[in-house]
Amino acid sequence: MSTLLSQGTIGNVALRNRVVMPPMCMYQSDDTAQVKDFHKYHYTARALGGIGLIVVEATGIEGRGRISDYDLGIWTDAQMRTHKELVDECHKFGAKMALQIAHAGRKSEVKTTIPVAPSAIAFSQEVPYKKPEALTLEGIEEIKELFADAAVRAQNAGYDIIELHAAHGYLLCEFLSPLTNQRQDRYGGSLENRCRIVLETVKAIKEKVDIPLMVRISADEWMENGWKVEDSIYLSKELEKIGVAAMHISAGGNHEVVDHLPAFEPLYQCDYAQKIKQAVSIPVIAVGLITTPQQGEGILKNGMCDFVAYGRELLRSPNFVFQAAKLFEEKDHIEQSYLRAY
Repeated sequence: MSTLLSQGTIGNVALRNRVVMPPMCMYQSDDTAQVKDFHKYHYTARALGGIGLIVVEATGIEGRGRISDYDLGIWTDAQMRTHKELVDECHKFGAKMALQIAHAGRKSEVKTTIPVAPSAIAFSQEVPYKKPEALTLEGIEEIKELFADAAVRAQNAGYDIIELHAAHGYLLCEFLSPLTNQRQDRYGGSLENRCRIVLETVKAIKEKVDIPLMVRISADEWMENGWKVEDSIYLSKELEKIGVAAMHISAGGNHEVVDHLPAFEPLYQCDYAQKIKQAVSIPVIAVGLITTPQQGEGILKNGMCDFVAYGRELLRSPNFVFQAAKLFEEKDHIEQSYLRAY
């Protein structure tokens, strides 16, 4: 039996296989930040296609926290109700659902707001990026509360798991890096201080919800004096101590131009996942130009990760799991109505 199609668990949530759809922004909402018909068809098609865990795209915890004017939000009950409609539909077809709650920080492109960040350093001098305002200590407390409130709404909407977005140069990631965090208070300076907001946000969330929480990080920001995989190992260990259920390992995104750009080739980020997995006992999700069932099977069997996130491949192939089931000669994983195609 293939490992990729075997059952797995994150926290107390049982998943029918180890295929994960990672969060990918669809830019299909509007000023309401609500789930639209597009999202319902898009995600439900992947649920029908057999994916074990669907992580719904970065969803803002406040208006200025959206990446763009076309992203989802979950800072109001009206938004929450549209998420519930989406979750209910996907659950009908056996997928477990996670929501990535996010704050874009200095990378927000929302036209009507001024972005916030740990320090007043713009992501880029080019439009649409604006110079952010540095968060005050009071502002940091508000951000933590907004994350916790968003988590409550996600749980009330029926999501099985929450993912905290601390990757790709968005707000929490900006705090982690010594290059984008130049604060002189307890949230800046040392590695421990720069990790503080992520750890405190996790604690705030876990005080209010009882579903599993996982965290997505950029393991390395590809800068000479920036955030490194060794720092990610430290953070992952600290997150495990306070009850995070899984780590989702990506990389990059914190700078417009980087010092050390890796070769973008299949499995190029899996070494990061493996290093994190060797340091923690909670499940680790790997991602990064993984496109075939054989690649996913290989990194699972080699102990590099516990779950495999297929991003662009699941945009191309909603029925990827069925294709894997045919390849591995495990056709019981194929939806009965589609068997004739395989």
